[in-house]
Amino acid sequence: MTAALLCWAFVAFASNPAHAFTISSAAHSPQHRPQHIVARTKLHATMGQGIAVNPLLADVKLSKTIEVFATVKEMEAEGIDVTSLCVGEPDFPPPRAVLDATIQAVEGGETRYTAVTGTAQLRAAIAEDLRGRKGLDYKDTEILVSNGAKQSVYQGVLAFCGPGDEVLIPAPFWPSYPEMVALTGAKPVIVPTTIEDGFLVDPAKLEGYINDNTKLMIFCNPSNPTGAVHSKGLQEGIAEVMKRHPQIAILSDEIYERLVYNDENPHVSFASIEGMYDRTMTVNGFSKAYAMTGMRLGYMAAPAKLLKPCVTIQSQLTSCAGSLSQAGGLAALTKVTETEMESNVKIMKEKRDYVVKRLSNISGLKYFVPDGAFYILPDVSAWFGGDDTEFCLALLKEKALALVPGSSFGADGTVRLSYATSIEELTVAMDKLEAFMEEKR
Repeated sequence: MTAALLCWAFVAFASNPAHAFTISSAAHSPQHRPQHIVARTKLHATMGQGIAVNPLLADVKLSKTIEVFATVKEMEAEGIDVTSLCVGEPDFPPPRAVLDATIQAVEGGETRYTAVTGTAQLRAAIAEDLRGRKGLDYKDTEILVSNGAKQSVYQGVLAFCGPGDEVLIPAPFWPSYPEMVALTGAKPVIVPTTIEDGFLVDPAKLEGYINDNTKLMIFCNPSNPTGAVHSKGLQEGIAEVMKRHPQIAILSDEIYERLVYNDENPHVSFASIEGMYDRTMTVNGFSKAYAMTGMRLGYMAAPAKLLKPCVTIQSQLTSCAGSLSQAGGLAALTKVTETEMESNVKIMKEKRDYVVKRLSNISGLKYFVPDGAFYILPDVSAWFGGDDTEFCLALLKEKALALVPGSSFGADGTVRLSYATSIEELTVAMDKLEAFMEEKR
């Protein structure tokens, strides 16, 4: 943890020598420092004025989903009963086998550091799971276990991107993607999709966003926030574009791959597409499928040449993922039955179907029926002049219903609704939303 805090401190304040700072101790007193460091410290350590924040942070914003969630908590603290469909977190608990394994790990003293890449048992289980379900033949040594898939994504971006580079991000997108790219000094290049096309990437249009500076494409499938699932055929079309540009690596975020509802359009890993294995970093985790959100456990699977720099970053950032979470993750892959997993998917599909049915009752509302994840992104551009932020603020104020503005996902005029909650909660939410939209028509 200390290493991680130090790393973020350097990111925040030390992007160049002019932003140097010191950590106070006797050994760091002026008489023990080289004179150029003493001079720089005097110049930039003036109270308040002289401490400069890394310019890379200038355009980086807090996640709007977190901001909305915080506002909801403030309203609740004031005694207001808020219905929130903001946060992407399953309402079911982790499987009993996961909880039991975690408790046993605590009682068994499994509380020490693990290898940087994760325990041998968990890495072997991940590799076996990817072989059995996805047809991906990774070695155990090609797995890097991290503190959530979010860390895996950022390490993949940081390992291969820097100033002057460009990163392709299909929109709508998870808000953290462009911010992660900005933190490396690279430029996020947004590739738009449309609700009419099911929020799917058009390979022919994708080509137009590529140049010699393009280093990476972040590909989220199934998508947050749209729930769109790219078919194997469509991914093959994207792969043909990538083959013409061998300098581009692909970071395939597949955290929602267990939550797919259309048997005719199953999830297919991008790394399994012909010619893409050697160029793809596959990211996944345990938060969405196993409801282990607070346990912060994810992983990257990639050929050694792509994985090695990510291992180096993690070794200096967080050292390793939590040992207790890894014990829970091992149980998730080895003890949780497919019947239990399929039951959760069936329940989530029923919630999706309920929300879609309720949305169909709202005259003039456009929406896309998602095949995966647990979000839906209705088009509310016919309300409030298309200002989705004003829409959400008014909805929160007047009906105590919290949704996330689609503009934070690169989708102006939409709102994101998470149906990962109880049917009872969804009923209350949809009653509020339907009444609000009829009143504001």
